Amino acid sequence: MNTIHEAFAKAKAQGNGALIGYIMAGDPNPELTPKIADALIKGGVDILELGLPFSDPIADGPTIQAASVRALASGTTPAKVLQIAKEIRQSHNVPIVIMTYYNPVFRMGLEKFFSSAKECNIEGVIVPDLPIEEAGDYKKVSNKFGVDTIFLVAPSTSDERVARIIACSSGFLYLVSHFGVTGAKTAIEDSTIQLIKRVLPFTSGKIPLAVGFGISKPEHVKQIILARADGVIVGSAFINLIQTNQKNIDSLLMNLQATASKLKNATKNH
Repeated sequence: MNTIHEAFAKAKAQGNGALIGYIMAGDPNPELTPKIADALIKGGVDILELGLPFSDPIADGPTIQAASVRALASGTTPAKVLQIAKEIRQSHNVPIVIMTYYNPVFRMGLEKFFSSAKECNIEGVIVPDLPIEEAGDYKKVSNKFGVDTIFLVAPSTSDERVARIIACSSGFLYLVSHFGVTGAKTAIEDSTIQLIKRVLPFTSGKIPLAVGFGISKPEHVKQIILARADGVIVGSAFINLIQTNQKNIDSLLMNLQATASKLKNATKNH
């Protein structure tokens, strides 16, 4: 059993859902990212998702797009992101997942990318712009190096395609909660709860189900876990804190840890 599955299993054994925290590596600078990760993990994040900054993040809203711009401006490269992940794993036994677009993977080359990912103790990769029909070589090389491939299911995905995506996925299934891009929302839509209920029969006993996009508050997390998802993915809430507190690092780290703690507490199975 790999460490992503262990993280979900541990959370479940404790009566909790898993909290997956997303941050953009290199935002506001590469040197600060390990400290940000440390604060989130101390706050209770079970799995850390590190964004790899890219010039055309088509799945992301303004918050994460701005974080990507800041990270690129600070000199963050794909190789540097992998080294940041390695540094974080030297201090924490928490699974790290890289979220990237396919262009940086393609430019680096599949063999080099996945061998480097494995060397840096990265457990999984998410590539939102790579459909399963074009992922044959990607999946083959990822399997060779033992790195999980996490695919996404959208509200528009048919039941037949959900089953096919799950067959290609490992680690967990990323369920996109609503149409559109990433970004904090004021409320969880009823359609998101119905979507979870529709997909659960496909994932049950096969792969953990984690829900992302728009989840930013403890009450959102409670709703998702009550709907029987295995985990939640929170990103924009953390990145907003980084953007507004980046000139006061002590305050930033304290706020990140406190926010992660509140979100983790909300995963307790009520």
